[in-house]
Amino acid sequence: MHEASLTEVLRVLLIVLLVYFGLKLLIRWFGPILLRWVLKKIGKKFEQRFSQFDPGRGQQRQQGEVSIEKKPKSTPKSKNDVGEYIDYEEID
Repeated sequence: MHEASLTEVLRVLLIVLLVYFGLKLLIRWFGPILLRWVLKKIGKKFEQRFSQFDPGRGQQRQQGEVSIEKKPKSTPKSKNDVGEYIDYEEID
């Protein structure tokens, strides 16, 4: 059976540490750029999916153009009484 010498163990440990800190440094530098790119891509997909439901929403209006969008009529809330109030007394 082959035994690992101390220099081989230290060499492997050094390589593992260099790879770890190298990846950590690359993520710190390129992480924000990559995250920004991914968020833009997700935003575009989101806009494409939801623009089909309201196609006029994405159009820009010219300056001075007036548009009035009415809110849907809300249904009146029921004012039914829930019941009468009962005052409880503590019994000793």
